[in-house]
Amino acid sequence: MKKEKIIFWITTAIFSVSMLASANMYLTDADVKAGFASHLGIPDYLRIELAVAKILGSLALLLPFVPKIFKNFAYAGFTINLISAFVAHVALGDMISDTIKPVIFFAILTASYMYYNKLDEGKYSQSKNNNE
Repeated sequence: MKKEKIIFWITTAIFSVSMLASANMYLTDADVKAGFASHLGIPDYLRIELAVAKILGSLALLLPFVPKIFKNFAYAGFTINLISAFVAHVALGDMISDTIKPVIFFAILTASYMYYNKLDEGKYSQSKNNNE
């Protein structure tokens, strides 16, 4: 169980810190702001919405007291975001380095999710055994 917990926290921390850094760039970097509008053709309000969603989703994954349903929504939202980013970069013919980043972060997110569920199952089986 200790190994699973370490893997969960490392993958979740790497992913969440990356998403928080991304959200920070969405809100503060003029080049990123311009890229959303000119390169991606995405309206400015969506850039801000994505930044807020990344902040809230990262907090949901990192904070242990957040209910499971909100964590699952965060995992689902990040999955949609990463798939959309991959599709957008492929459709625009961006460099392979830009195209592969969402795939790498999806792999990290998937590992976090798998180990989150392993740990959650362990809690369930422990409480079930304690009740017997």
